[in-house]
Amino acid sequence: MRVSIRPPRPEDDAAHRAAVLRSADHLSPWNPVDPDGFHELLRRQGPELQTFLIINDEDGGLVGKCNVANIVRARFRNGALGYDSYRPYNGTGRMSEGMRLVVDRCFASWPDGLGLHRLEINVQPDNSRSVGMAKRLGFRHEGFSPRMLYINDAWRDHERFALTAEEWPGL
Repeated sequence: MRVSIRPPRPEDDAAHRAAVLRSADHLSPWNPVDPDGFHELLRRQGPELQTFLIINDEDGGLVGKCNVANIVRARFRNGALGYDSYRPYNGTGRMSEGMRLVVDRCFASWPDGLGLHRLEINVQPDNSRSVGMAKRLGFRHEGFSPRMLYINDAWRDHERFALTAEEWPGL
């Protein structure tokens, strides 16, 4: 592995802002681009949202970010993954490595992991790189959701992918 993962910290604000600005044209077709939203992201961390930064071990650079959102416990034990990769690391395989670590952490038992049983990824159909990520990680296609999320001033269709702990080879 060339990367590691960890929760965001207040001192990551400048690196996050620079990474988002550097990658704005790469991110903007699929997600709102908010280089100043890091403190709000930190404030929202809790039982229903856990964020992991993917760090390049060689130079400490920010490879990407993965939010595990809509975490539901009890009998469902489910979370939804949303991710952004940042330049100059996108296309190097480091984001895939980091996402494998995130999935490992999600399925690992508490207290080392989140203790989830099922993960979802919802991707706009034309976002071929994110669809490819879901497939590389072994997520299965579950269906199509028209007008699922309001992104960039419009309701966007999404392809749904999912994976359960039993299907994950990392455990």
